Amino acid sequence: MSLAASAPGMQTTPAVDGLSCTDCGTDYDPATQGRCPACGGALAVRYDVDAAEIDRETLSARRFDGISRYADLLPFSAETLVTAGEGATPLVACPDLAAELGVAEVYVKDEGHNPTGTTVDRQAAVAVAAAREQGAETVAHPTTGDSGQSVAAYAARAGLDSEAFVPARSTFVAKAMTNVHGGEMSVEQGRYDDVVDSFEDASADADWHSLRPFETPYRQEGAKTLLYEVVEQLDWTAPDAVVHPTGHGLGVVGSHRATADLRETGLVEETPALAAAQAEGCAPVVDAHDAGAASTAVWERPDTLIGALEVPDPEGGTLALDAVRETDGDAVAVTDDEALEGAVTAAAEGVEVSATGGVGVAAAQRLAEDGALGADDTVVLVNPVAGNKENDVLRSHLMRQGV
Repeated sequence: MSLAASAPGMQTTPAVDGLSCTDCGTDYDPATQGRCPACGGALAVRYDVDAAEIDRETLSARRFDGISRYADLLPFSAETLVTAGEGATPLVACPDLAAELGVAEVYVKDEGHNPTGTTVDRQAAVAVAAAREQGAETVAHPTTGDSGQSVAAYAARAGLDSEAFVPARSTFVAKAMTNVHGGEMSVEQGRYDDVVDSFEDASADADWHSLRPFETPYRQEGAKTLLYEVVEQLDWTAPDAVVHPTGHGLGVVGSHRATADLRETGLVEETPALAAAQAEGCAPVVDAHDAGAASTAVWERPDTLIGALEVPDPEGGTLALDAVRETDGDAVAVTDDEALEGAVTAAAEGVEVSATGGVGVAAAQRLAEDGALGADDTVVLVNPVAGNKENDVLRSHLMRQGV
């Protein structure tokens, strides 16, 4: 089956008005799979927000429904989503870190509380539902690790098979739990670009539904629910800045889509500045941003301990740059040691931030040093992964310091 084929009969919510290519603007049916058949650009869901019956009172009545409470602004109904209770993650105040940064408030949006310990669960709830609606039997994608576990879990709930292509250096937990959830896994030597090559070779003749980042328009739809929750948890006030550790760009792009939805529905008027945070050893988004480039270039020698973010050729690089620039945000790279120490800094306040989340903490520290944060600002740091999924690298960091 072609990854650009359409499947008839997919039932979407009333607000869905189709898909549009983010590059050439061509419109497509919601069942279109893969990238734009005309130009290869990433597709995005198009909404008629006037058809979405959503307001603050309605959402308050759905308080414990996770991401399904936002179904009016998602492609699928609450009954169609493949939910495992994802979303509704804590927004944890960090007053000591706020004082250090010289801002009014700092919060950690702790995505480690999702069912498989990663923010990808939001994406999988929507993208796996789309695959099932389109008649798929097997979902497949290359991954740095965590999304392999997440997709395997959600595919199992949907009654689908899953295939993950993972680098050998991925965490033991992610690899082990991918198999525990019943997913098939191909562990590849080398780094993420080698994994992508293997995935492309294997998928050429396979009847798989690709969940590769930005090869389905539905992963970023799940990702946008993070910012919906943040503004609701802040009593319907947008933070001044949101810092996203960034690999492919799904998080920052999802938040960018959320800002448009929130404004168009009248739920929130303000737009937070979105910051993409990367490790210095693999920072194609930061490099392109600093150079004023329209798109990212391949990072020739990726080398970082933060394996979840070691993505040398981000699938959503151009869209991530757009998200940063259109919200007056920034892109910041930090060293591995700064990232690991950032996670330790958050842990000192009792927040279990992963090494990946530490990239966001360290990036906020850099932004504060550069004068990019104001004294009255509210800053949200996204922790994409549970700290205990990356405990080995954090413990090694402390052991090097003699702890």
